[in-house]
Amino acid sequence: MSNEIRELSPKPVWNKFADLNAVPRPSKREERVIEFMMNFGNSLGLETSKDEVGNVIIRKPATPGMEDRKMVTLQSHLDMVHQKNNDTVFNFDEQGIEMFIADDWVKAKGTTLGADNGMGVAAIMALLESTDIAHPPLEALFTIDEETGMTGAMGLKGGVLQGEILLNLDTEEDDEIDIGCAGGIDVTATRTYSQKPVPRATVGLEISVKGLKGGHSGIEIHKGLGNANKIMNRILYNGTNQFMMRIAQIEGGSLRNAIPRESVAVVVLLKSQLDAFKKDFEAWGQTIKEELKFIEPNLEIGLKETKLPKQIMGLGAQERLLQAIYTAHNGVYAMSAAIPDLVETSNNVAKVVVKNGEVKIGCLTRSSVDSAKMDLAHALKSAFELAKCNVNFSGTYPGWSPNPNSKILDVAKNKYTELFKEEPKVIACHAGLECGILGKNYPEMDMISFGPTILGAHSPDERVSITSVQKFWKFLLEVLKDTPKK
Repeated sequence: MSNEIRELSPKPVWNKFADLNAVPRPSKREERVIEFMMNFGNSLGLETSKDEVGNVIIRKPATPGMEDRKMVTLQSHLDMVHQKNNDTVFNFDEQGIEMFIADDWVKAKGTTLGADNGMGVAAIMALLESTDIAHPPLEALFTIDEETGMTGAMGLKGGVLQGEILLNLDTEEDDEIDIGCAGGIDVTATRTYSQKPVPRATVGLEISVKGLKGGHSGIEIHKGLGNANKIMNRILYNGTNQFMMRIAQIEGGSLRNAIPRESVAVVVLLKSQLDAFKKDFEAWGQTIKEELKFIEPNLEIGLKETKLPKQIMGLGAQERLLQAIYTAHNGVYAMSAAIPDLVETSNNVAKVVVKNGEVKIGCLTRSSVDSAKMDLAHALKSAFELAKCNVNFSGTYPGWSPNPNSKILDVAKNKYTELFKEEPKVIACHAGLECGILGKNYPEMDMISFGPTILGAHSPDERVSITSVQKFWKFLLEVLKDTPKK
């Protein structure tokens, strides 16, 4: 379907998006897309370089008559979130994304689309390749590993960039201009546990939670979406308390910045209790579905017999684990007192893995207030330490403080109002943008962020609006025409 995508307007952007989506680009394994981007810049005869962590920088001189303008750094990240439905057969390391058109949307077949942040990358590539678009001196910054640690932005040293204005093209509502974002920290709890032999007269059961929407753990955390790990824990907690059910294995969630859609557990139960358990299990499932019916209409909670495992988790460790996950906060923790309707602090219980005598729980805690971020991180740490886990903080990154006096913001607001006959929403978001990190080494750089409308980011339901891309492209070109003079 890539040929159909290539015929969409604006063709330069969609063609570059199709080219990009043919290249596997998982976070932390970006070697192929880095090479792709280096070859692209060099093929245009533009100044092209790669820094020591793998960020690619391409510079293009101003078009005639625009030489007196400040250099603009256009920034997007090369990596994409890799998520797929359980029944989708797809190898992200070897295959290009399979796209199709549905009404006003471009989607992928059972996987994430990569519009986050591929649409921004494609727009920058189209500008670099253009021969008939007026623009100031351009500096393209393509960062790596934004989705799983922002190590590209963190590793970019001061003095490398030459631009005085930065346009980050990584937000996901086309009527918004972003001037601030949340910071984040990874909270990881681990422990070992003793395994016990499976009791006699027992049966193995597989419990599954699936059909949830998932999504971006920052932008969509306020929606009350179901979290597969928390739902599974609730079921296992009830089963343990009422039937002395024993856990052999749990695998739930995947990436820290994706709200977990699926979880599977293997448990053991006395055969004599199976009928009673099935009856109660059905009731628990119906209760949870009823609670979430308006937001998660496709939730499935399944139970089936499976091969009896050889070992189970020790009872004490099992009870402490379930209590800790129950205690661990998930979702919105606090709303901002400074900016109406902005989530200030949140947590995503993103991943729970229990098998072979080891437990690993991964959370991503976000906040626009650094002290509040650490307060929630320490609350989670305390909950997991009570379960005898070792807790590690890592991957911390700063938020981006809004600058309402930004000159490029004034340009963007005026252009948006002129083009679309309404004022844009000037916001701060609860996602993690790289602007806060880049601003530490480039504190004088004037920054804003905007992009086309993308829904369902970080999930296989990810989709980008075709008409929104047209609007975004038009807006971007007009902003570049009116950038401040040196």
